[in-house]
Amino acid sequence: MANCCSEKSCEIEALRDKQSKTLKIVLAINAVMFVVELSAGILANSVSLIADSLDMLGDALVYIFSIYVIARGARMKAFSAMFKGAIMAAFGLFVLGQAIYSIMVSHSPSYEAISIFGVVALLANAICLALLWQHKAEDINMSSVWLCSRNDIIANISVIAAGIGVWLTSSAWPDIIVGFALAFLFMKSAIFVLKEATLELKTATS
Repeated sequence: MANCCSEKSCEIEALRDKQSKTLKIVLAINAVMFVVELSAGILANSVSLIADSLDMLGDALVYIFSIYVIARGARMKAFSAMFKGAIMAAFGLFVLGQAIYSIMVSHSPSYEAISIFGVVALLANAICLALLWQHKAEDINMSSVWLCSRNDIIANISVIAAGIGVWLTSSAWPDIIVGFALAFLFMKSAIFVLKEATLELKTATS
């Protein structure tokens, strides 16, 4: 009888275990950072921080669903990716609404809080991206997760830039502009993931 570890099924099981462990770690990081950034965003009156915290929440939900579908087939993984795309789109619309509301209602965000927590979030997401990098080409489930993490890095850099911009201009506009940019990024990524998921679903059912 052949050794289990030399069989394809054993290799797949080992890969699934590795994916699950990685997703659980990044899930914990994102859950903690959601609470931290949301609290900071509310206290600092910052659209960009609130937007970034919602991105963290969205990622946490995505990771939970991704863990669930690891051992499932291609069809379920395609549905998982569609779920992630829907989350991205929903948060994109919410952030867009927040940015528009901030234009209509005058506010003065704290550039210190924006910059500090932007750096903290960047470090947290850099760890997540490094952990997910090795899995990005394994299947649509992990590639869509990696895309979420890559977007987080872009969002964090934008938040830091917003803090610097608020400090230099003594205006809320840099914070609002970054809010609009993050909303656009969410929507663009949502469209990409939904298209990929649709193609994967067609392949899985054909």
